[in-house]
Amino acid sequence: MRRIVTALLVFALTTALHAQELPADMRASIDKAAADILAKTGAPSASIAVVRDGRIVYTHAYGIANLETKLPASPQMRYSIGSISKQFTAAAILMLAEEGKLSLDDKVIRWLPDLTRAGDVTIRQILSMTSGYQDFWPQDYVMPMMMQPVTAPEIAAGWAKKALDFEPGAKWQYSNTNYVIAGMIAEKVAGMPLLDYLQKRVFVPLKMTTVSNTDAAPLGPEDPMRYLRYALGPLRPAPKEGRGWMFAAGELAMTAHDLALWDISVIDQTILKPESYRALETEVELNNGVGSRYGLGVGIGMADGRRILSHGGEVSGFTARNEVYPDDRVAIAVLTNLDATGASEQIAAGIAKTIFASTDPATPKTTDQMRKIFDELQKGRIDRAQFTSNANAYFDDQAIKDFASSLGPLRTPQEFVQSAQSLRGGMTLRRYRIKFPNKTLRLTTFIMPDGKIEQYQIAAAE
Repeated sequence: MRRIVTALLVFALTTALHAQELPADMRASIDKAAADILAKTGAPSASIAVVRDGRIVYTHAYGIANLETKLPASPQMRYSIGSISKQFTAAAILMLAEEGKLSLDDKVIRWLPDLTRAGDVTIRQILSMTSGYQDFWPQDYVMPMMMQPVTAPEIAAGWAKKALDFEPGAKWQYSNTNYVIAGMIAEKVAGMPLLDYLQKRVFVPLKMTTVSNTDAAPLGPEDPMRYLRYALGPLRPAPKEGRGWMFAAGELAMTAHDLALWDISVIDQTILKPESYRALETEVELNNGVGSRYGLGVGIGMADGRRILSHGGEVSGFTARNEVYPDDRVAIAVLTNLDATGASEQIAAGIAKTIFASTDPATPKTTDQMRKIFDELQKGRIDRAQFTSNANAYFDDQAIKDFASSLGPLRTPQEFVQSAQSLRGGMTLRRYRIKFPNKTLRLTTFIMPDGKIEQYQIAAAE
């Protein structure tokens, strides 16, 4: 007991130290965004971890973890991460490939010859959701059969021996069945249970000490209760899936802190070889050359000009969101205990807005400048000394009259914030969101290196 208390005190001290690494105004902004979204969505609690400059700089929890016992949420609690587990399964396969025991382009028939079209489907197609194997759980609730225990071979027999939904590589379709197959292959090749392999190769090296296998047993009373909601009704305890259903596809639970440790390893590329990370993070193309926006267990995309690796997670009673911006050395993990809700994704978006809005020291000053220009244009006035010759040509008499007549009646904005920033054409592109009670506008600006404004365009936000 003394050892446990000491560990908790060390963890709390570490968390407090990390919290001080994020400025107070940013912490306050994140806290407000999380609290507002929990209130809006009705999710009872959330736990977050923020990585900045490749280090955990903030962990925090919000709300009530168990409504019956009134247990407050804390950063030490484990939440189910659902399908975020898939990238760990993908990592296991990549490690086995590094050991020369398999190849991503091997056919499934080598290990599971009885599956449909096993001689045509590759491991890469399994991991990238382009195999054609049908998803055994597309629903957002637990069906009666899923309350009973199952084995991975039984899942494979029930869904991976059907006709394919499409030709291998022809389409992208999310399928949990793919990762059950991947887990079965990993165990055959490694010669040990998947989670034993991950414990040895990933969790122990990264000091991820809170990882739990919820496929074997549900979380305990010291962790959050799982909840669901019928329509707009009250929150109710959610059922637990039967043993075996989450194997390799959604079985993991952990603290947001430990998920952030994994994110840091992705940023620093410490667990896999560079070529494996490239495979994990590269968008897989379909047979027709169209990008799938998916790598191996992670979504691949751009967000406001930044490369992002992301994935959501949902199991009965929990939803989660994990976002890694590897080039910016930023990551955001958000875990909640309510299923079928977008709370975790919305909180992550609010955190990202806070983190990236503050990366440029000029942001507050420039935002004030753009706001003053907006106020003047509402009155039909413009300070032409701030603009380039091109922009001054754009703002002819008719343009200024139209700006004033259309924007003036909107009166004072409720919100005027920068929403994105990038480079283009040798200029700094900044976008702003201007919010009024019944309308939201989008402002797009281009700023020259000398500070002159080349563009100041306003349109209704879509």
